[in-house]
Amino acid sequence: MLVSLKKILQDANKRKYAVGAFNVNNLEILKAITNAAEKLKSPVILQTSEGALEYAGLDYLYSVLSIAAEKTKVPVVIHLDHGKNIETIKDCIKKGYSSVMIDASKFPIEKNIGITKKVVSIAHKKGVSVEAEIGTIGGAEDLVSARKIIYTEPKDAKRFVDKTGIDALAVAIGTSHGAYKFSGAGKLDIKRLREIDKIVKIPLVLHGASGVPGDIVSIAKKYGAKFEKAEGVPDSQIKLAVRNGIRKINTDTDLRLAFTAAVRKVLAEKRNEFDPRNILGPAKELMQKVVEKRMKLFGSAGKAIHHFS
Repeated sequence: MLVSLKKILQDANKRKYAVGAFNVNNLEILKAITNAAEKLKSPVILQTSEGALEYAGLDYLYSVLSIAAEKTKVPVVIHLDHGKNIETIKDCIKKGYSSVMIDASKFPIEKNIGITKKVVSIAHKKGVSVEAEIGTIGGAEDLVSARKIIYTEPKDAKRFVDKTGIDALAVAIGTSHGAYKFSGAGKLDIKRLREIDKIVKIPLVLHGASGVPGDIVSIAKKYGAKFEKAEGVPDSQIKLAVRNGIRKINTDTDLRLAFTAAVRKVLAEKRNEFDPRNILGPAKELMQKVVEKRMKLFGSAGKAIHHFS
C-alpha cells in the first residue's frame, strides 16, 4: 500500500525504529526489496535517484514502482532521492511519488532554505512529503558527490526546519556515499546527532549508511572485482544512530555490491550460461538477503503489523 513518508516515519518516531530506504534501478532490485519487506512484515521506502530516472526513464520506473506499491502488503513509500532539479521534482510529484527530497545542501543556508520552501509549497499541496538536507556527506555515488563532509550544526538544523516546514531532515554526522566511507574503523558523531535530535522535532535521516558487508565484498573479489579498502558503517554505529533519533536510513551501495558479486559468480562458474534470468536470479536472491539483514538491524521487521490500516 502506498503511503507518505511523513506517515511512515511518524510510526518509526513513535516506536523508535528506522525505516530502510533502498535505491531502485531495475526490476531485480525492486523485487529483492519488496520480497524482503513482505517476508519480514516491514514498512519500506522505495527510492529512485535522478541518475536512475535518466537510466530507466521516469515513466518506466514509476510504472513498476506503483505496481509494487499496489501489490505489496506492507506500507510503501515511493521517494525521489537527492532531487536537485526542480523540474524533475515536479515531474515526480505529478507522476504520483508520495515523497521527494530536495537537495540544495551545496548552497549557503539561506539559499537552501529558499529553494526548499518552494518545493515544500508545491509538494504539500499534493499531499507529498518532503525531505531536505543541511550539511553535506562526503564520497560519490550516482550523480551525487562531495569532496568533504560538512557536519550539520544543531542550531542551523533547527532554524532550517522551522523556516522550511519539511517532513524529514537528512543530517551529516560522518557518513559518506559509496563503498569507501572511512580510512579506518567507521565512527559517527553520535553526540552531534543527539544534540540535533533534542531540538529538531521531525524525523532525522542518515544518508551514506551502507554497511559494505565483508562477506559480499569477498565474493566479488574472488571473482575478479577490485575493492581495496572498502569500508562501510558498522552495525554497532547504525544501532546507536537509531537509538539517538535516526528514523530513515538510505542503502544503495550494499545492493550494488550484492548484485555485482552474484553476477560475477554466475558468469565465472557457468561459462555456458546466457539466459538473463539465470544470471540475474541469484543477484536478486543475494540482494534480498542483504535487505532482510538491514531491516532487522534497523528494527523495522514486524512493524507493519496492525499499524498502518
